[in-house]
Amino acid sequence: MSTYSTSASPAHSGSRPAASDRSTVTVLGLGPMGRALAGAFLAAGLRTTVWNRTPGREKDLVERGARGAASVAEAVSASAVTVVCVVNYDAADAVLRQGEAAAALRDRTVVNLTADTPARARDTAAWAAAHGIRYLDGAIMTPTDTIGTADAVLLYSGPADLFEETASVRRALGGSHTHLGEDVGRAAAYDIALLDIFWTAMAGYAHALAVARAEGVTASELAPFAQGIGAILPPLFAQTAADADAGTYSGEDNPLTSAASSMTHIVHVSEAHGIDAGVMRAAEGMARRTIGLGHGEDGFLRIAEVIGRR
Repeated sequence: MSTYSTSASPAHSGSRPAASDRSTVTVLGLGPMGRALAGAFLAAGLRTTVWNRTPGREKDLVERGARGAASVAEAVSASAVTVVCVVNYDAADAVLRQGEAAAALRDRTVVNLTADTPARARDTAAWAAAHGIRYLDGAIMTPTDTIGTADAVLLYSGPADLFEETASVRRALGGSHTHLGEDVGRAAAYDIALLDIFWTAMAGYAHALAVARAEGVTASELAPFAQGIGAILPPLFAQTAADADAGTYSGEDNPLTSAASSMTHIVHVSEAHGIDAGVMRAAEGMARRTIGLGHGEDGFLRIAEVIGRR
């Protein structure tokens, strides 16, 4: 695993770039994140070409110096490196796998920052290899307003030499750039796991607000204490990682039986107010299942081992 972060390189002048010219970049997809990526490339002085399926989104970027392309093939022909950031791999495939675009990409590099599954990343990498396209997969783990700043966090997987060769493009995005290994699906695996944490936590917070409101507690009143609960989690992640990898799952401080009891209370209060407790019922069910297998005195993360069994 390697981590990379540094300042931007100067722009490159000239006409059609050679495949080894890493100072040119094309961005396919101008949603909020794609626009942030293109803006960072422009700010770093890279010659940037942009394309979006729906015309019009490129206007302000063109005013800032980007070149707007009329087609995908024209866009990817303009640069040594093409960065893709669309809604999912169905959209990415629709853009990349059309005949003219695939032909134009031959001997060039695609850095796909589209979110999807590890299997889809591996499938796209196999397609790229079959068409003579150099392919690096990636995941963006921070919001749009971090792009181009020190707070950006990006993960990559695929050929290590390609990760190094794209440094002059990647560095324009700021922050940290971590290569997770040669398995091209690894960045997507991290992305899925990390978003699992995020959206599960946000679902829990939304549910907590509903329960609190039903008991006469406003979101503003709860927020300072919610932040305190949230602050407990990062140290727990670090403290329990080795425990989980070793399969020991110590429950000395808080056994699973205690956790399940508090979950039951949440379910009862929620349903007494007519609030759907499906998420917590699912969590309680996993806990009860794990306790039923004889792990009641273990720590909460024993659940991960149980539900991961095949």
